[in-house]
Amino acid sequence: MNRPVRRVSVFCGLLMLALLLQANWLQYMRADELATHEKNRRVQINQFATPRGDIVVGGRAITGSTEVDGTDFKYKRTYRNGPMYAPVTGYASQAMGMSLLERTYDGVLSGQDDRLAFQRFTDVVTGEERRGGDVITTIDPRAQEAAYKGLTGLGARGSVVALDPRTGRVLALVSTPSYDPSAFAGNTFKDSDRFQALDADKGKPLANRALRETFPPGSTFKILTAAAALEHGVVTDVDAATKAVSPYPLPQSTNRVGSEAGDAVCGKASLKTAMQHSCNNVFLDAAVKLGQDRLRETAEKFGFNKDVYSDVFGDLRATKSLYPRDLDKPGTALTGMGQGSLTSTPMQMAMVTAAVANDGKLMQPHIVDELRSPDLNTLEKPEPQLMSQAVSAATARKVREMMEFTAKEGSAKKALIDGVTVGGKTGTAQRGVDVNEQVPYGWFVSYGERADGASVAVAVFIDPTAMDISRDDISGGSLGAPIARSVMKAVLQR
Repeated sequence: MNRPVRRVSVFCGLLMLALLLQANWLQYMRADELATHEKNRRVQINQFATPRGDIVVGGRAITGSTEVDGTDFKYKRTYRNGPMYAPVTGYASQAMGMSLLERTYDGVLSGQDDRLAFQRFTDVVTGEERRGGDVITTIDPRAQEAAYKGLTGLGARGSVVALDPRTGRVLALVSTPSYDPSAFAGNTFKDSDRFQALDADKGKPLANRALRETFPPGSTFKILTAAAALEHGVVTDVDAATKAVSPYPLPQSTNRVGSEAGDAVCGKASLKTAMQHSCNNVFLDAAVKLGQDRLRETAEKFGFNKDVYSDVFGDLRATKSLYPRDLDKPGTALTGMGQGSLTSTPMQMAMVTAAVANDGKLMQPHIVDELRSPDLNTLEKPEPQLMSQAVSAATARKVREMMEFTAKEGSAKKALIDGVTVGGKTGTAQRGVDVNEQVPYGWFVSYGERADGASVAVAVFIDPTAMDISRDDISGGSLGAPIARSVMKAVLQR
């Protein structure tokens, strides 16, 4: 063999070797990755080849599957009360993919989870169609309905989160305006067009405001400021007069911050009176005395600056709420009243309220109570998980004392329920560089507790941009408190 032929032969041999190596690499090393890749059409076909298992609320399935013709995808997802439950279920669309619980538990719902391997084997032997498992949620259907009707009745953009303070169970999770996942569950051009129209809608119906968007929490953050002041000894007696003048001079600034209740009420008011009338000066002063490090430390114990996600549950992920670092003294003061560069999700403020109601113990929020196989056996049932001891039980009791006083004698009266101990705090959050540039947000947080110890914590967030309402009528007490009350009643008054 002459030299040129030998070189060509060697080159061809190397090409064959590279081809064999690549084939083996794809077949053995990347097999799982490629087999489960979201753009692998065979994966999608398999996902919708059989009816999916159901997402269950209050013992009743809120999802279903229907058979379709003329496509590779045999079954299409359906939803009951789709807009009300969309922030919980997410969507399972043949055209647009999956989100939230539909995506997180796709393996269980499609019957492809490894824990269902024996079930799949027996189905093959008996000739049965592959069956999916069920996801049992913690949602209370009456609380969810009360929250949804409350927000849609106002015509507001907003959200409601309700938690069981003792366990972290999510009892209600609502975001409005919402959407019906059934509208684009198929694989047609119409399904894609409907999704694109929702995505382009200025009302942002696809947004999950409860979990995935952050806002200035306004005066609802004052309960955390109060907890930090008590925990660090800045305030020892909630009934004692303070030295905080009104209007309050911001440090290093010529600006003074007033309060709607007026200087006569708020000037040198006690912490309890300041909570009752939402006096800004007392909480600004508390934040200045605490300093950014101690206030941030307490905020982080309540969940700020952390991902609200647990490997134990793995069912719920919220955008991180932020208490910033490297604040100057004016910036620190403003966070004391829930303004400045502070941001929070409604879920985060529900967590703060729940921890206060639970003697300072912050429980990991979770929305899935149990995973079940098609034959109704339990695949997984996580136990409640403690996230942190945010503040001492003694501090939590003092904050509850002030919140209950605010509900009885202050701005949270509209949340009161006969026979139930209620604590609450209103909030109106300014936004924009100029405080009058945009209409403010309305907030309300509260907890209710029965005599037998059963309790619920609620956070209501309202963006009144789309509402026909005057600026003077926007307040958490008037808009949010009635919604919180109806949700607490749904949970506690059986």
